[in-house]
Amino acid sequence: MALIDVIVSDIVSETCSVKTLYLARADGTPIGKYTPGAHIDVVGPTAITRQYSLCSTPDSEETFAVAVKREENSRGGSVALHELRPGDRLQISEPRNLLHIAENARHHVLIAAGIGITPMLSMARYMDVHDIGFELHYFARSVEEAPFLPMLQEKCPEKLHAYLGIRRDLQESVLDAALSTARNDTHVYTCGPAGFMDKVLALAENYVPLDNVHFENFHAVERGEADGPEVAFDVELDGEVYHVPADRSIVEVLDENGCDIDTSCQEGICGTCIMQVLKGRPDHRDNVLSKSEKESGEVIAVCVSRTTDARMVLDYY
Repeated sequence: MALIDVIVSDIVSETCSVKTLYLARADGTPIGKYTPGAHIDVVGPTAITRQYSLCSTPDSEETFAVAVKREENSRGGSVALHELRPGDRLQISEPRNLLHIAENARHHVLIAAGIGITPMLSMARYMDVHDIGFELHYFARSVEEAPFLPMLQEKCPEKLHAYLGIRRDLQESVLDAALSTARNDTHVYTCGPAGFMDKVLALAENYVPLDNVHFENFHAVERGEADGPEVAFDVELDGEVYHVPADRSIVEVLDENGCDIDTSCQEGICGTCIMQVLKGRPDHRDNVLSKSEKESGEVIAVCVSRTTDARMVLDYY
């Protein structure tokens, strides 16, 4: 995947642990617009690649902006990005979308927790400017730990519902109340900690069709001993059959055999490597496909997922 050379044009501290990095093309040309809800890969100073949602104004062409939360227990990616200064250079990917604003929706409900506000911010900005009906429900521990809250209170106060310091055991009832008025033609979007999003997804299905629920998750699925041992299988692509050993991934085998498969995160969270399933039952291990996409069995994230069959037939997506 081609990367873009950028410089850090500005840095804004949103909270004590969140900084917004403004990124401009190193050659001075406009960086371009993007579709609301998009994210980019950022190759940090330590060469670690991570995915960050764009939170700048989608229609602006001068800079991209990403909000980075400093995670002390991370592998160093967020810490290194927090040490950047204006003028420092990075590389990023072109924007791509896992979250899209549904064109056929009558109304949109955005639900975010903590740093999960970032993809919702770009969507809210776009919908507010283009007079698209939406409401934003924002959960945070406190005012001090709620990035972009002052901006949202200023720009769209009538569409913002902020919940500060709500205990986890009370979140479900608050979420249920927020979703209870949704009609069948409403679309719901969510981003935040895994447990929070699980609550949103479970509750949303009570009020809107499954295909109307969208989410973004940048945390990989963890496997444990209870998941059992890996099993080898064969993959067919373009009439050629490749053997996938128990200790190798589908994308590793396809890549070493010269197949043109784009990859990025290698953790099942970015959606770059999704392929079409023509035959076989996927054993989904990603955190990017929706519940309906997984249940359909028609697509697979080949960097982490496998199959329960002896052979799977794939095609490019």
